[in-house]
Amino acid sequence: MNARQAEYLAYLRTHPQVFVLGPAGTGKTWIAASHAADLYRSGLIKKIILTRPNVPCGRSLGFFPGTIESKFAPWTVPVTDAMRDRLGKAVFELAVKNGDIEVVPFEVMRGRSWRDAFVLLDEAQNTTETEIKMFLTRTGEGCVTVINGDIAQCDLAHGSGLHLAIRLVKERNLPVPVVEFSTDDVVRSGICAMWVRAFDDRSAVGNHA
Repeated sequence: MNARQAEYLAYLRTHPQVFVLGPAGTGKTWIAASHAADLYRSGLIKKIILTRPNVPCGRSLGFFPGTIESKFAPWTVPVTDAMRDRLGKAVFELAVKNGDIEVVPFEVMRGRSWRDAFVLLDEAQNTTETEIKMFLTRTGEGCVTVINGDIAQCDLAHGSGLHLAIRLVKERNLPVPVVEFSTDDVVRSGICAMWVRAFDDRSAVGNHA
């Protein structure tokens, strides 16, 4: 829908790893999910793995009924909805049943590695520096990895792993594209764009007060 989204999609098609930053409503997650579905449908990957670090985990998650997958799934609805639309309901449900589309709680990622997979880390601003290192070193051959986040929305008291990773990419000139959306790229709706700008302006005023 705009030049930045076109740039993002071009990088997804030509690079095994892409960082994408920016506010809500810019299409960061939807484009990644749709591209993952296209790769799966065409047989270029065998598996889609979805994860995010900011879901309640450990003891707090245990208070909710159901399996770890069912507890985690509500946070992935925007991604899985996009995939279902792209693949069709029957293909999507069969892929989930066969384990080809997998929602993995971030805390169990350690020790795993992936091949021939599309891996989406959403809300990456809430990874610690140790966690982002763990995630980035899981990638095997034939993978496409998208690291998606908004550094301005970090919930951590100390350093964001996403911020460190972006700094390393730029300082060391690593061959990993970084796509940076701004409030001008919000396409979800006019109301969404209005609120994103309003909160950004408030933060800017607070920083200069």
